[in-house]
Amino acid sequence: MTPRITPVELAGDPSKPILVVGPSLGTSVTALWSATAELLADSFHVIGWELPGHGHGAPTTEPFSMADLAAGVLACVDRVLTDRGERHGTFAYAGDSVGGAVGLQLLLDAPARVSGAVLTNTGAKIGEPAGWTDRAATVRAAGTASQIAGSTQRWFSPGFLEREPARGGALLHSLRDADAESYALVCEALAAYDVRGRLAEIVAPVLTIAGVDDAPTPPASLEEIAIGVRNGRFVTLDAVGHLAPAEAPHAVSTLITSHVTTSDPAYAAGMNVRRQVLGDPHVDRATAAITDVNRDYQDLITRYAWGTIWTRPGLARRDRSIGVLTALVAGRHFEELEFHLRAALTNGLTREEIIEVLLQTSIYVGVPAANTAFAVANRVLNE
Repeated sequence: MTPRITPVELAGDPSKPILVVGPSLGTSVTALWSATAELLADSFHVIGWELPGHGHGAPTTEPFSMADLAAGVLACVDRVLTDRGERHGTFAYAGDSVGGAVGLQLLLDAPARVSGAVLTNTGAKIGEPAGWTDRAATVRAAGTASQIAGSTQRWFSPGFLEREPARGGALLHSLRDADAESYALVCEALAAYDVRGRLAEIVAPVLTIAGVDDAPTPPASLEEIAIGVRNGRFVTLDAVGHLAPAEAPHAVSTLITSHVTTSDPAYAAGMNVRRQVLGDPHVDRATAAITDVNRDYQDLITRYAWGTIWTRPGLARRDRSIGVLTALVAGRHFEELEFHLRAALTNGLTREEIIEVLLQTSIYVGVPAANTAFAVANRVLNE
């Protein structure tokens, strides 16, 4: 089941690029990310999401997988983008622990949507299944308060609670207030989660951040991700445990800003234009069809055809569509003519103007090609 995920406005405003941040099991996204988010407010519109039954998140009794959580987060982000008046384009992502695991799942399941990711205190596999099922059973029997003592040891580096009692207290209160069944269901999702064999599929730039004092997801877990993905980088933070965004907000915010703003802008721009011109359904189908064989080619056309050529200011998009339609007919690439005819309509050409383009093309390209082109156009324009 895909749970409905609740967004939380953390910092910044909609005039800035969106950064989506995800929580750790037992925490509200506000308690975990607010200190880091405030430091990012000048650069990003920071939107958090809540686990079911945590913070502002609605509780659930229906089981879900990590892939279901990722799908719920993507739907949540799309609602936010719609409210911002934007199409469902790319976004940067950062997540801690289970929030980082959801980030990996998003990179695998929706690779065209995530422009870059910062994953803290997480893993491609976290813990062992038996440990998660045992914890789920304990929480169902005794509530989330039963986890406070253990989480105090697992979450924080030595001395943090003494240095930051308010921040640490907010995190422990969010654990106490979490819905027991929802918490248990997250545990069961983590028990089944293991994407270690798929890391090489991830193309987007990934920065992993480890805490030296993190026992649940030690530095080796983060290093494994950075080595396994195609474009990964790994850093460690001293005197930091399992909740780096709360324990080291200045370091985490600096690393996020540096990583996200240096991610290839051509790819992000290209994917936005590609979606605007061809439409979300077409791009989603192309993305779903990405394999090890065509992954680099899809990356190439997104960065250069769409991110470098279609974004140039020298021609309006409607004029680029005229050139593309002519070239496709001349090259007899009728398998692509259909969706570029739809793109031409999106880019502002009228039915009458498209017919004129094809008539003009028929004189210089030839009647046989024009016959096929008009057959395709007849189908598209009369839909």
